[in-house]
Amino acid sequence: LQSYTGISTMVATKKQKKSAENINARLALVMKSGKASLGTHQTLKTLRNGKAKLILLSSNCPPLRKSEIEYYAMLSKTSVYHYTGTNIELGTACGKFFRVATLAVTDAGDSDILRNLPTSS
Repeated sequence: LQSYTGISTMVATKKQKKSAENINARLALVMKSGKASLGTHQTLKTLRNGKAKLILLSSNCPPLRKSEIEYYAMLSKTSVYHYTGTNIELGTACGKFFRVATLAVTDAGDSDILRNLPTSS
């Protein structure tokens, strides 16, 4: 019984890792060919202007900021994706050497991140 549960958790972590790699690849393509705003203040600004098409929030984004951004996204009918990694991992996925807690995609470019990303995880 223990070996069976060990296998199922291994499969679950493999699936999570594969989906995270998939998101990271799409995010790298957005950063290369599209337009994105990094940071909480820029994300809120693009949400208020109605230019944001997708919001990514890191897992360790402060709860007050997270709820504020989710509220603005709900008002502007923008989809929000909860990134499974921390703000350090989100920054690395963007190709930056600093932490990124929130990110707003304004133009996807060549990436299909807007079509194939689930709305929440």
